[in-house]
This record gives sequence, C-alpha cells and structure tokens, in this order.
Amino acid sequence: MVRRTFALAFVAAFAASPLAVRAQAQPVPVGAIEILSGPAAAYGIAIKAGLELALDDINQRGVLGGRKIALTVEDSAGNKDQAINAARKLIGRDKVIAIIGPTLSNEMFAVGPVANERKVPILGTSTTASGITEIGPYVFRNALPESDVIPVTLNKAISRGVKTIALMYANDDAFSKSGYDVMKAAAQKAGLKIVAEETFGSKDTDFSAQITKIKSLAPDAIGISALVEPVSGVLLAARSLGMDRKTLFVGGNGSNSPKLGEIAGAAADGLLVGSPWFIGKPDATNQKFVAAFNAKYGRDPDQFAAQAYDAMFIMAAAIDAAGAADTEKVAAALGKTRYSGVMGPFSFTSGRDPASVEGVVVLVMQGGKFVIAP
Repeated sequence: MVRRTFALAFVAAFAASPLAVRAQAQPVPVGAIEILSGPAAAYGIAIKAGLELALDDINQRGVLGGRKIALTVEDSAGNKDQAINAARKLIGRDKVIAIIGPTLSNEMFAVGPVANERKVPILGTSTTASGITEIGPYVFRNALPESDVIPVTLNKAISRGVKTIALMYANDDAFSKSGYDVMKAAAQKAGLKIVAEETFGSKDTDFSAQITKIKSLAPDAIGISALVEPVSGVLLAARSLGMDRKTLFVGGNGSNSPKLGEIAGAAADGLLVGSPWFIGKPDATNQKFVAAFNAKYGRDPDQFAAQAYDAMFIMAAAIDAAGAADTEKVAAALGKTRYSGVMGPFSFTSGRDPASVEGVVVLVMQGGKFVIAP
C-alpha cells in the first residue's frame, strides 16, 4: 500500500512538474518541401506564404491540447533528387509526423514513395497530374486534378466558337505530359479537331519553329500544358511572330500564376485557365484570407497560396483528431477530415483525392491579372 501510494504521488507530482509541462508543450513537427529557388520558385514561394499565414492562426490555439506546430520548410529547387533528400532529412532528422508538398507532380512521383514507405502522410497542395494518389495509401492531395479542370476550360473556349485546336506541351516533366494527355482527351471528347501537337523542353526559350508551323494551320485555339516560364515564352513568341489575336490560348494549371502576367505582359491577355479558386470570391472566409495575406506579405494571394492555406488547416485538424503526434494515426485521421475553407467545403475520396469542391471557375488574363471570364 505504501509503495502504491508513493507511486501515485510520484505520478501526480511529475504531471505537475516543469519537466512534464515542457513535454506536453513540445511542438508538433511538420515538414514541407517546396520550390523556393529556380525558374518555378513562384509556385513554392506562394505555397510557403499560404502555409505560414495559416500557421499564424493555428498556433494561437494550438493542437493536441495547446501544442504548437513547428513547420520546417525545405527547398527542392524543382530538382527530384533534392526533393528526395529533403524528405529523408525531414523524416530522419526532424522526425516530422507529416509532410506538405512537394510543389510539382514530378517531384511527388519521386518523394511520395519515400514518405509512403516510412508511413508518413504526405499532402500535395499543387500536384495535379494523374496517378498521384496511386503512389500509396499515405499520399494525399487537396489540389484538384487537371482532369476535373481542363474540360471545363475547354468548354468555355468552345462557347466562344473554337472548333479546331493545336496542342503544345513540355515533354520532359510528368506534370506537363499529364496535362497534355488530359487536354487531348478532353478536346477529342468535346469534338474539337486537333490540327497539330508540338513539344518542347521545360527550359527551352525558343518556340519559333513550333509557332510558325501552328500559325500556318490557323487553328481557333492553342492549348498549352507547361509551367509558367515556358508558357510565357510561347505567348511572347506567338505575338512576336504576328499570330492573330483571334487565336485563343488555353492554359493548364501551370499557367495559373500571376507570374504569367509579369513575364508575358500584354502577350498573355486573353489566355483562359480553369481554377478551383478566385481572389474575388465574395464569401467572408475568402475575403478574410485575402486581406490577411495582403497585410502580411503586401501582395495578393494566388491559387497556390489559397490551396496551401487550406492544406495547413486540414493537416492541423487531422493532427488534432488523431489525438497524438503519430504518423499512422494522423494518416488515418487525415482521410476522414472534413473542412470548409477558402476553397469551399472539402473532404477526401476513399482514394485520397479531393471529394468536394465548390466548382471550377474559368479565368482570363487581362492587363496582367486574372479576372472571371465572361
């Protein structure tokens, strides 16, 4: 009896001790892998900003009874090997219980298997290629697949009289190739005549040969699947070679960045792109996000920042629901998470893809900014 009384007293004393309080208050480690340098840095910088803005709010109340989330962000520079090394550092050195990212689909195809093997949930916020969640049961995404977005964008183009289309894509990365596959299938299903299919490298800067060939065929539209840098180059080449302004340009998710207007300027005017989010959404949640983003960073958010903002809240909700900083419990809770944020109501399918979104908005570039396409 004496021993039992002593043991209970010891446990009670320890629970109230500074050491126990510090253990309970230890931050919950979460990692992120984003492109923060190199040609595609615009995406990763926006995502990092969205994550950190959400974390400002989340850490005011904490998770798991008041613990803060400690976010460690690694720069992949758009390099698959660097992204893999970042994942190994986060899992092995930092002992993260979850990873957000990486930025691009081709990076996820490299990093996803690493996280999946270690049973660490990984949540892509901008990985829109086909087959992402098929990597394994620990791979999730809140990014709307291009297979859900591109057909809506093409329908808008068709409503403007488009009957023939030429397709261009970067053939050296998984994201661009997947977007092209979706665009081609959607064009065929919609009854569009594909007059040409041209490829280029994601680091190419000269598109004159492809544009000259397509110009001679006079299509009603040109669909481009690539990241923002080469898309900008294609648009600039088209205008410099005198392509008729009546030819409509249709972009994939890689075009959905303010960087397009910054690089291509007036050459980008008229390009259509689909998005699951728009800065002008009138609901209070979105307007609060836009105002907070502007106040913190002095600029407007884009779709990538918005998706990352929601992703951080989704991850925090899963950690809370898991009841412990445990990778497998967090993964199980993540799949069941329901959340309503700037993107609208959200949940996962059984295959860990987005199950619920408010719908796709088709935007058009005008004067360097995206507005809702009339």
